[in-house]
Amino acid sequence: MSDRLCTVLLYSDDPQVRDRMRLAVGTRPAPGLQIEFVDASTYAETIRLVDDYEIDLLVLDGEASPGGGIGIARQIKDDRDDAPPTCLVIARAADRWLAAFAEVDATLVHPLDPVTTGSTVAELLRTHAPA
Repeated sequence: MSDRLCTVLLYSDDPQVRDRMRLAVGTRPAPGLQIEFVDASTYAETIRLVDDYEIDLLVLDGEASPGGGIGIARQIKDDRDDAPPTCLVIARAADRWLAAFAEVDATLVHPLDPVTTGSTVAELLRTHAPA
């Protein structure tokens, strides 16, 4: 049995944050899953990539500026019936209510713990696997 290849879009205006996300997720977060990453640094780029490619999971930086991950998550969920699962990375656990408003599927808190991040990503990818 071969690994399922999944495309994960990482969004942040800060390339260092995207690098930390990539390292925390890893290329093999669980047996049977292999990850390829696509990066976006702007709101418009994120929307274009979601529209043009088959994205299996969005990992969005809630602290990005000027377009935050919360707004992007909400916009994609409002505009698309087939929105990919979304994981929002927030700076404060108290911001989970904003994530709930944005209808994200999971939240993670900076700094990212690789074990928690990998298991969260794997669970989202398994739960929302294409039929």
